[in-house]
Amino acid sequence: MKNSRAKRMPAPARLATGVGGAVGVAVLVAACASGSSSTGAAASSAPAASSAPSGAAPSSAAASGSGAMVITTASSSGGTFLTDGSGRAVYLWAKDTGGASACTGACAGAWPPVTTTGAATASGGAKSGDLSTITRSDGTKQVTYDGHPLYYFVGDSGPGTATGQGSDNFGAKWWLVSPSGSDVTASVSSFGAGALNGSGASSAPSQPAAIPAASSKSAGGGWS
Repeated sequence: MKNSRAKRMPAPARLATGVGGAVGVAVLVAACASGSSSTGAAASSAPAASSAPSGAAPSSAAASGSGAMVITTASSSGGTFLTDGSGRAVYLWAKDTGGASACTGACAGAWPPVTTTGAATASGGAKSGDLSTITRSDGTKQVTYDGHPLYYFVGDSGPGTATGQGSDNFGAKWWLVSPSGSDVTASVSSFGAGALNGSGASSAPSQPAAIPAASSKSAGGGWS
C-alpha cells in the first residue's frame, strides 16, 4: 500500500518530501557538531585556567639582594679604615650631620656618594651592624656607616689611593673612616687595595681620570 501511494504522489511532492528530510538531517548533524565543539573547547580551556601553580613566588624575588655594596677594610701606616669591595677608599664629610648628606650638586660631582641597589654587606673589619642606607633626593640609596654617609673622591686614581684624605673641599674636612666609625686623621695617600667583591667585579662606579693637583686645590682642596 505504501509503495502504491508513493507511486501515485506527483513528482514535485516526492521531491519536496526528500529535500525536507535531507534538510532536517543536516540541521540535526550541525547541531550535534556545534554541541560537540563547544564541549571540546570548554574542556580544552579548562587546563589553561589551572596551569599556573598556586602560591608561585613573584619573579622579583629572584633579584632580591642583587647589586649589594660590600664595605670592607684596608690598612696603612695611618691605621685601618673602610674601603669598598674593590679597594677604593671611602670617606665621611665633617659637614654632614644627623645622618643626612649635605653634599649635592658640584659637591656630589667631586665626591660621588657610595650607593647600593641592595642591602650593603660588611667584610673584613667592617661591622654589619653599623651599615645602613639613606635615600638621596634623586632616589638613590647612599650607604652610611655608624650614621656617616659615605663618599668616593674623583681624584683617587683607583683602588689603593686616598688622595682625598684631609681635604677641606667645599668647606669642611673629608676623612677616611675607621671600623669604629670615627674619622681617621692620620696622613694617608696610598695603601694596599682590598680584594674584589664576591662577583669578582669592582663595586666602585666608573671614575674620570685623576684631577690634577692644581685644579683640585683651586676647587677648595688643601690635602697633602
